[in-house]
Amino acid sequence: MRHLIFAGVFCGLIAVTARADWAVVRTTRENAPNELVEHRQAEVENAETGEHATVHLALFKTKTATWRVVDQPDRPRADLAEAMTATQALAGVNGGYFDPKDAPVGLLVSAGKKVMPQSSARLLSGVLFATTKRVDIVRAKRFRMSAEIREAVQCGPLLLEAGKPVAGLNDTRAARRTFAAVSANGATAALGYCSAVSLAQLGKILGLEKMAGATNFARALNLDGGSSSAFWVAQADSAFSISGARFHRHRAASDSLDKRLAAAAA
Repeated sequence: MRHLIFAGVFCGLIAVTARADWAVVRTTRENAPNELVEHRQAEVENAETGEHATVHLALFKTKTATWRVVDQPDRPRADLAEAMTATQALAGVNGGYFDPKDAPVGLLVSAGKKVMPQSSARLLSGVLFATTKRVDIVRAKRFRMSAEIREAVQCGPLLLEAGKPVAGLNDTRAARRTFAAVSANGATAALGYCSAVSLAQLGKILGLEKMAGATNFARALNLDGGSSSAFWVAQADSAFSISGARFHRHRAASDSLDKRLAAAAA
């Protein structure tokens, strides 16, 4: 199996911009060695502005795989590729929020243990969580902690709801970004990375038809942005990796080999 990681906080002014249409112009795909995770790369383009971006997705069926948080509270901390290899994960990205003392900000649950309680911060508008039967993304104000929750991380902002980009997302700052997304029925989930775009642009991109093949995303959550954004996925002969320039306290989430959430530490 393989895992993820998170970090970064975003802020900025909301700008009104001209209507822009993004489209998927090219895709490639490759399965992980055990075929539980599909690595899909999509090239997207805005015909009106000439802008383009590259999106990497680690797609998995939630009946056969799941994700988990791997927290690295103590130094030295492994980078994403090292953490994913050590935990035998199938795929991973970085993400999460941290205060100046490197302590996590927002809800964090790992292997059923609540590391940090939920925050009311406006930026942390969504929760990515997993039970033994379900993987989903919900608005933070609608999330309810229960004994069934095995993994959870509170991040933001939400990018997609009901298959539509969330209104009011920042459209002035372009950055590399990591994210999580799920289909309407929760049968398919993804961890992903996108080259430098704004939050508003990423919301539009993830809402595109055929972004994930036959699957359309209904809900998506931003996990990180900037130079620390990283992506890793196992492939047949080796691994595909996009490294981040820096990391704080690492959190990693993994697509398990089965429905169990194995206790893994990065």
